[in-house]
Amino acid sequence: MSRGRIPVIGTWFGGRSRTLPAPVAAGTAYARADGLGVRLGGRTVLDGIDLEVTAGQVLALVGPNGAGKSTLLAALAADLPATTGEVRIDGRPATVWTAPELALRRAVLPQAAALSFPFTVAEVVRMGRAPWAGTPGEDADEAAVAEAMAATEVTGFAGRPFSALSGGERARVALARVLAQRAPLLLLDEPTAALDLRHQELVLRLCRERAAAGAAVAVVLHDLGLAAAYADRAALLHGGRLAAQGPPGEVFGAGLLSRVYRQPVEVIGHPRTGVPLVMPLRDA
Repeated sequence: MSRGRIPVIGTWFGGRSRTLPAPVAAGTAYARADGLGVRLGGRTVLDGIDLEVTAGQVLALVGPNGAGKSTLLAALAADLPATTGEVRIDGRPATVWTAPELALRRAVLPQAAALSFPFTVAEVVRMGRAPWAGTPGEDADEAAVAEAMAATEVTGFAGRPFSALSGGERARVALARVLAQRAPLLLLDEPTAALDLRHQELVLRLCRERAAAGAAVAVVLHDLGLAAAYADRAALLHGGRLAAQGPPGEVFGAGLLSRVYRQPVEVIGHPRTGVPLVMPLRDA
């Protein structure tokens, strides 16, 4: 595919001096929120959040609708400014990095993927490589795009217009763009929402693989079973505050979940793996 189809993006990144990200040791807090508060429309959406996204781990952000999960993800990406407290990325306040430098350090998957122009699937995925234009990392463009498309199983329709895809196909293409970016920090907002069972498992396996390769991964999930099965840590939000954080086996207690979700649940261990299974209590 010709690189000339997205010249504006490449020019924007390529024309700015950037400090490239250095390798990060596993266990390092690549992104962190300290006393983070966010107000939107005069309303406090997040309050007093202390949280780390650690290299080599998957962090699941869970909680009921309106708890602040997407807002927290956007604040960790430095896409939303902190009203109080601070967000740090790669050891520095997020506000210190330029936009091109941030794009080298964190890749963000929003809830919805929409494009107004008739880009093909391959062109959309290639957009993830724009931050590397004009750097030594540009040499990996072809390999990164091909690898990301293969991992998300979208290679077979690389030439199709993005606008002609189903919701689930668009979601996988959007994830491929994020993976192609090869940033040390992945921030994914409900990446499994539009996917079937097979591709939900595929996406979470990819999250684990990226973490195993050294990335810091934070993912917003509604499916507590997926969070328990794939996340190293879970952060449970309730009313804009952290109700609990830690390993899923510790956070996913029946009493706490029942109170936060306002729905009685029971939690049992999977008979083979011991992973917590969260099920609503229903009348017989």
